[in-house]
Amino acid sequence: MTVTPLDILQEHKLRITNCRKEVLAVFLKRKSALSHADLEEMLQKDFDRVTIYRTLKTFLEGDLIHKVLDDSGAAKYALCAHSHEADHNHDHEHVHFKCEKCGKTKCIEEATLPKINLPAGFINKEVSLLVQGICDQCS
Repeated sequence: MTVTPLDILQEHKLRITNCRKEVLAVFLKRKSALSHADLEEMLQKDFDRVTIYRTLKTFLEGDLIHKVLDDSGAAKYALCAHSHEADHNHDHEHVHFKCEKCGKTKCIEEATLPKINLPAGFINKEVSLLVQGICDQCS
């Protein structure tokens, strides 16, 4: 069954707006991490940068998307692969892969990160791992 932007918004109990539907449609179509600038470039004729920013902020808070580690310096975001109903306590600690040819950054959910044992007094907030190489579409 194909998931639609409307399905995702309803599942997360978010108000349905044109911007939210369009941003989700872009994530579903691209299947890779996107920056605010990427979205702004694709949607600029329909929505201003502040509306897109607020949409991303709402999606982060609602756990629809997560921040992605990337060496470009710009924050990128990826659509979460989990079901909101099924997993309220999931984490985003998985491998991200950046292709050196096409520049796309993708989540690799199948690859697990090692457990990091920190010294006493240190608190782990997030673990990130970026693998760079050639993706399956470019190889």
